[in-house]
Amino acid sequence: MSREQRARIDAMLRQPRPAGPRPVEELRAGFAALMARMTVPDTIDTTRTTLGGRPALRVEPARGPRAGTILYFHGGGFVFGSPETALSLTGHLVARTGFGAYSPDYRLAPEHPFPAAIEDTLSAYRALLDAGADPSAVVFAGDSAGGGLTVTTCLAARDAGLPLPAALVAFSPGLDATRTGESMDTKEGVDPVFTREAVEHTGAMYLAGADPRQPLLSPAVLADLTGFPPLLIQVGTNEILLDDSTRLAARARAAGVDVILDVTADVPHVFQAFAGVLDEADEALERAALFLGQRVRAGRAARTSAA
Repeated sequence: MSREQRARIDAMLRQPRPAGPRPVEELRAGFAALMARMTVPDTIDTTRTTLGGRPALRVEPARGPRAGTILYFHGGGFVFGSPETALSLTGHLVARTGFGAYSPDYRLAPEHPFPAAIEDTLSAYRALLDAGADPSAVVFAGDSAGGGLTVTTCLAARDAGLPLPAALVAFSPGLDATRTGESMDTKEGVDPVFTREAVEHTGAMYLAGADPRQPLLSPAVLADLTGFPPLLIQVGTNEILLDDSTRLAARARAAGVDVILDVTADVPHVFQAFAGVLDEADEALERAALFLGQRVRAGRAARTSAA
């Protein structure tokens, strides 16, 4: 692990930005420019497709995928981001697991506020099942807002009576629209990416007046996780959203869910995106890939023995 690597990334993320809330178009352009700097493996192929009535990106190992599908939900506060901005994350998971992935281009706020994103991610999952995908070989993964979608899409799937995926992996998930975690204040200034003002600005676009005190908006404090598949949560200590992860992990344990809370010191929000330049990012992705591979194998073994 390299203190120098972490310091360089922290300094890069703290480069001066305009004060105060920024227009949506500026947020989207700035995020796309930042994520375009991330390393994408050269061992993957990408194809534009559709899934569940929405555009999507299909990501596969160049040598062909093995059995198993990652449904990857990109981050961006429900306001910006796309399958392309998350390609470093999706691509590294695909390269490390050998699974193929679909990354749906779900609708964004403020044009399409809550619950549009969840409707689209649930439709993507339903489309996989309708096409014959075995849920024991499907996993959800995502970062930031997309990490939150791994949980809320699973809640929506359970409520719709659908079989649940084999596992969930959430990178620095956003899981509490009430913004009541202590880390929202204790990590202010430590976090090089977010401030309370910034997340409340984009959060208000997504809420569009909806009450945040409901499970599909604040699962870390309100969701019943009974029956959930195994869950891996990865988060850094330098995040105002740290307590979103710690509280969801506690709820999962209380509900009898297999959960791993994987906390890395002195790294920023979605630090896994810095694969290739940050040792901790590569190590975290290896742990996530191992977890996904184990859960898909376990799910298939259970399905076979039950048959």
